[in-house]
Amino acid sequence: MTPGDVLGVTAVGVVVGVDLVTVPQAMTARPLVAAFVGGLIAGSPVYGLFIGVVLELFALETMPVGASRYPDWGPPSVAAGALFHPGPDGVFAVSFWPWLLSLVLVAALVAWLGGWAMDAVHRANGSAIVRRTAALDAGDPRALIGLQAWGFVRDAGRAALLTLIALLPGGFVALAVADQWRAPPAVAKTAILAVAMGVAAAAAWRLYGRGKTARWLVAGVGAGLAGALLWV
Repeated sequence: MTPGDVLGVTAVGVVVGVDLVTVPQAMTARPLVAAFVGGLIAGSPVYGLFIGVVLELFALETMPVGASRYPDWGPPSVAAGALFHPGPDGVFAVSFWPWLLSLVLVAALVAWLGGWAMDAVHRANGSAIVRRTAALDAGDPRALIGLQAWGFVRDAGRAALLTLIALLPGGFVALAVADQWRAPPAVAKTAILAVAMGVAAAAAWRLYGRGKTARWLVAGVGAGLAGALLWV
């Protein structure tokens, strides 16, 4: 990956990172979108979309509500989408399914870290408001503009850092794990399907598992399990 690619992926990571809370909340932070764009930058949008679908199943469990701490899947999804691609000859450097599993694990860890980083940004924003209370009470527009601008800068810096963590050290760790994989690739494949579908099913049941919609949920989970078993 060239320095230009790293810069481009980081820029997209900032866009999807600030989209979660700060601006404009246009759903670009969803892994399905973020990983696709990351793959597009790396020249493999199809593989970016593929890992985006997998990460989206995990992100379905996330409920970004109020002041609760929740994972930030956007920036690590961009990085994962950019990393998950074959070489110039169309062949992956490591086994496909272990590579996918290791990237999913790295993305999940960085997304969890993103929740803590977001909490730190919120605390910093709160402290800045306290320091400028007198100016705000006096109606100083510069104080309000400064708070908004620095709040954006903090969130953008958080998103850039998360993207770089997932892309550089995270990418090296994921590659090392996949390269050392000694179990059959089907084990990694089954683990991804089982865990991802389990998390997605739990999220769907929590949201729609009551009343008449429960029948459709059960039917959908059953059809998905049958398809997964046939695929494995």
